[in-house]
Amino acid sequence: MDYETIASLYLRPLADPITPPNVPTTPARRLRDALEPVATQGWWSREAYDRYNDLGLGFFDAYVWGRAASLGTPPAAVVVATFGVFEPTFLASVYEAGRGATSREKILTAREDGASASLRRLLGDEIAVGRVADDLLAALANLDCTARPLYAGLLALPVPSNPHGRLWRAAELVREHRGDGHLAACIAAGLGPVTMTLLTELWLGYPAGEYLSSRGYGPEHQANAMKELQSRGWISSSGELTDAGIQARREIEQATDESQDALIGGLGGGLDSIITATSTWSERVIDGGSFPTDPRKRAAG
Repeated sequence: MDYETIASLYLRPLADPITPPNVPTTPARRLRDALEPVATQGWWSREAYDRYNDLGLGFFDAYVWGRAASLGTPPAAVVVATFGVFEPTFLASVYEAGRGATSREKILTAREDGASASLRRLLGDEIAVGRVADDLLAALANLDCTARPLYAGLLALPVPSNPHGRLWRAAELVREHRGDGHLAACIAAGLGPVTMTLLTELWLGYPAGEYLSSRGYGPEHQANAMKELQSRGWISSSGELTDAGIQARREIEQATDESQDALIGGLGGGLDSIITATSTWSERVIDGGSFPTDPRKRAAG
């Protein structure tokens, strides 16, 4: 899939506005959503795509191999387990294709250079970019990495030397730190890859199956997950979240937030100013056509 197709599907202004999902306004959630468009410039940006294209990669295999490369060159089964939410055979084939097309060193360089160039274009030379990046990196540096493989792998990589690259790396570290914590919260709630995705897409206002399909799951997976969640009383016979389902998802969100208590505490009184600055920058990223315009996508990650 070329970049123009990606842009036409995800990055163009919406013909019909979509109501943003009603997500919590906790400090950890606000930080996550403020940073999401910045954190994902390693795959959504034109600059990153062009570099991947030069390496013989498409959009999705670059996304998979690029994220996984922080772990080294692991077996596909490790990538499937670490990512957590993709259909295993689908993800394994995409990962192996990407890894076979280019080296770890080249994909990591392409990600860093592409994301840095995108943010430099979109944010300009604001002095605050470097300051915010360094404040975030300082808070992230000494967090416990236990059971956080993607966060730990990313933390082990050299930090980019330019301020836009440092901001991107800091944002992505927050993203992976929260993502690892969120997977743990879902597993603790007794959910698997399909049920956790179905529960979240309904919570965010997606039609059942729309987000699941982007993870490689088909109608049969959706039907089985629907039955499982209905048996828990979390989804009604008409396919909507029940009060119990909403409460269950809120509890998962709370556990995810709590998994970031050390980060939020480490940012201290600077948190609100970081959220304000990065929210503004993320809006520039969206307005610049470098992140999806659907607000549900920003909330879903």
